[in-house]
Amino acid sequence: MEYRKLGNTDLNVSLIGFGASPLGNAFHVTDPAEATRAVHLAIDHGINFFDVSPYYGLTLAEERLGKALYGRRDRVILATKCGRYGPNTFDFSAKRVTASLDESLNRLGTDYVDLLQVHDVEFGDFSQIVEETIPTLRELQRLGKARYIGVTGYPLHMLSRIIEAVSVDSVLSYCRYNLMITDMDDALIPVAKKLGVGTINASALHMGILTERGAPAWHPAPIEVRQAGKAVVEHCNEYGIDLATAALRFCFDHAYVSSTLVGMSTTAHVETNLKVLQATSDPQLQEELQILLKPVFNYVWSSGKPENSDMECLIS
Repeated sequence: MEYRKLGNTDLNVSLIGFGASPLGNAFHVTDPAEATRAVHLAIDHGINFFDVSPYYGLTLAEERLGKALYGRRDRVILATKCGRYGPNTFDFSAKRVTASLDESLNRLGTDYVDLLQVHDVEFGDFSQIVEETIPTLRELQRLGKARYIGVTGYPLHMLSRIIEAVSVDSVLSYCRYNLMITDMDDALIPVAKKLGVGTINASALHMGILTERGAPAWHPAPIEVRQAGKAVVEHCNEYGIDLATAALRFCFDHAYVSSTLVGMSTTAHVETNLKVLQATSDPQLQEELQILLKPVFNYVWSSGKPENSDMECLIS
């Protein structure tokens, strides 16, 4: 396993991060016993970064992860979030995020997290996030309940504005750096590098689009993006290529990203993802896929409040 330092922190996180949202049945129903086996297998093979949120499965993911980590807490770097609690339930107030962390700690069976993150900042007000939420997280850090703090979200420009306006230790974005999009390199990475903010990437498979099963019904991408993903899957199948391996390797090769979160809930998921560490990138395949994806490459959808969106590419 390769480990990278998360920005200016003293956290050395595994290149593969265990995205725990599937433990909350985010994509399909997960067997709790198998989920526990997956967590244990991941830890035994060097995956030390686990990311979860009270939003995933409406606290179910945290509960399951907490049980799976029993007796193994000291072997992992544990991250959770605050601020989002349902599809349309957000509260970034000092009172709520303080209570939220205590609730998360109880579910996770620990007295601290290594990283506490504001979840999906684009659904909040910029001024509140900067002036109230993040200072509250710093206070929770001072109290020893979180070692470091960060922000997460989809719109890159809002994330950049936040980390320039107030000190944070990490920034996480999803669906902004993978085979279908790389605009994170333009809008976020330069700012993060300048400030020494650790960067976490998520959704190497574009939230299911780059998979045989395809995107879930709730996916915000339009039909054109889904069809392009299907074309890529078919191209890889035709030549006997494992698309997931190519997609993950592409993300793992990013020079500045500390960890790429991959959703896992079974031992098969863990084993498959670990094999990617032995794979190498195929420039010719990437060129072929870029041709197939060109009509929708760097497509951005709207997320959060309109004033926080950075939707730049529209398909008419």
